[in-house]
Amino acid sequence: MIRIGLVLLVMFGAACTDRTAAPLVPFATQIGTPYRILTATTRVETQAGIFGRDRQAEVSFLDLTVTVPPEHRPGRMRVGHANPDPERHFVMAGQERLPGETAFRAALRDALTGLPPTERETTIFVHGYNNSFADGAFRMAQIMRDFELPGAAMHFSWPSATNPLGYVHDRDSVLMARDGFERTLREVAAAGPERTLLVGHSMGTLLIMETLRQIEIADPGWARRNLSGVILISPDIAVDLFKTQADRFAALPRPFAIFVSERDRALRLSARLTGVTNRLGSLNKAEEVANLPVTLVDISAFDGGPLNHFTAGTSPALIQLLSRARDLDAAFQQDRAGQSGLLPGTVLTVRNATQLILSPGLVLQN
Repeated sequence: MIRIGLVLLVMFGAACTDRTAAPLVPFATQIGTPYRILTATTRVETQAGIFGRDRQAEVSFLDLTVTVPPEHRPGRMRVGHANPDPERHFVMAGQERLPGETAFRAALRDALTGLPPTERETTIFVHGYNNSFADGAFRMAQIMRDFELPGAAMHFSWPSATNPLGYVHDRDSVLMARDGFERTLREVAAAGPERTLLVGHSMGTLLIMETLRQIEIADPGWARRNLSGVILISPDIAVDLFKTQADRFAALPRPFAIFVSERDRALRLSARLTGVTNRLGSLNKAEEVANLPVTLVDISAFDGGPLNHFTAGTSPALIQLLSRARDLDAAFQQDRAGQSGLLPGTVLTVRNATQLILSPGLVLQN
């Protein structure tokens, strides 16, 4: 099983191409649809101008422009690495270095000011294991496009090794990035968005939980006051660790949704690497988190590619279903009747927790 998992992981992430390469192609804005992605990172910038695998405590802020190709289809993220074609690939069309926190806050306020009052919200995406700086920025643009999310887009890029054999490096990088991510979250809050939705994938969810936990210890209730919702996609966190993290919150943000799949092959490998088989992203019973006000969204029935590790963003059928709720996080309100109405499926409740089991058959219903 380990050999099969490693082969799948290498197929998914390792390649002969340099996945850190993302040359600027300014004219791509004339071909694809541009998205402004404000970015914070604790990666070290190389002499070649690439934010790579090396770590630093300092946070760098950037204003990126990413274009989505004209022929884009939901769930698909095609990249050209060193040879991008704006007609077919996600492309880095612009990159401006912001000189510090003040400039970042000003840029975020600028992005929000031009929006209708009801759309002055920020979605923050935190990428997962084995992701390059460009991978995370492209994924943020894909999420904004496929789910038609309103508001400003923000990406936090922690120093992944961008190597399928760099699991330990990546976990250490997550822990080192906590203070930088806390500074970023506080800067976002200071910019004054009406709402802030925090979305994490895979190992990025560990960074979210560790950072919010440390903020809560110093400032109880901060997360509930400043976040309009948290969505953890395929979280690579041991269930017992997640529960101890959540226990330090004065109150978890609402909604708090966790996308899980029993078919997640990457998490099976993670379980073997860590020696902890019970991963949050593979959880199939709400009883395990019954004391917490969370919603488990079981998407095991959907096909998300070879690893089923980012099914929420790669399955066209699931994207179609989730997109029915124009305001994504409205599907996870505290009113459980409202949950099943916006995202139809089998709803199970166990004390404070809710489990929503989705099926591809629901896509055919209107």
